[in-house]
Amino acid sequence: MTSASAKLTLSLDREIIKSAKKYAQKRGKSVSKIVQDYLSSISKTDSKVRKEQLGPVTQELHGVLKGKLTSDYRSDLADYIEKKYK
Repeated sequence: MTSASAKLTLSLDREIIKSAKKYAQKRGKSVSKIVQDYLSSISKTDSKVRKEQLGPVTQELHGVLKGKLTSDYRSDLADYIEKKYK
């Protein structure tokens, strides 16, 4: 998916800019490309957990409990305690 580019002006500490330029040069990328890649990665992971970052058991269980929790745990707990101590 290709989209039109837009400019963004950032105000950063001079040393951070200097470090970012060195980092980008070592990797053969522009600072803009590195920032774009970073922002793209956090926007993808912000709304949902990336499955490959989960452990094997968690991956297997991921998504099992979809939907809205319908039980009120406080009410269930109160019922349990009331029954237990009757």
